[in-house]
Amino acid sequence: MILFRQLDSPVGTLTVAATDAGLHAIEFPRNRHPADREGWMPGNHRLLDLAARQLDDYFAAKRCVFDLPLAPRGTEFQRTVWLTLAGIGYGETISYAQLAQRVGRPTAMRAVGAANGRNPLPIVLPCHRVIGADGALTGFGGSLPTKQFLLELEGALPKSRDLFG
Repeated sequence: MILFRQLDSPVGTLTVAATDAGLHAIEFPRNRHPADREGWMPGNHRLLDLAARQLDDYFAAKRCVFDLPLAPRGTEFQRTVWLTLAGIGYGETISYAQLAQRVGRPTAMRAVGAANGRNPLPIVLPCHRVIGADGALTGFGGSLPTKQFLLELEGALPKSRDLFG
């Protein structure tokens, strides 16, 4: 059984799901590819507590690396792409071509991009750090404003100015 809880964050309410095997999902309020929630139940779990603390620290700019057991569900290729994302440093960005190189599949940029887009553990496995070759913020299931916020938080982009705030 997968237990989940909702967490308030600066990018909206996150849904975090885990079992004893590890963290299964982190979902934004709107996801292009939402998780299959069959068998999910609201509840408490030590990994949900740990994930909540680490996410709070991340959003407070007190954490650059996550230390959580992970249990993402996907194909072997998808899991390879997702775990490769963990090697992209805080405040760093890479292109989809560079990610394909890191995965060892330099000609599979589209497949790597598709796997990146289905990452069930965004933020922890930082798919937001993958950008277009021209520096454009493209392809983020949690919305481009969320991707921009995360990259600004990490210092990978200059903070935008709100002229009306």
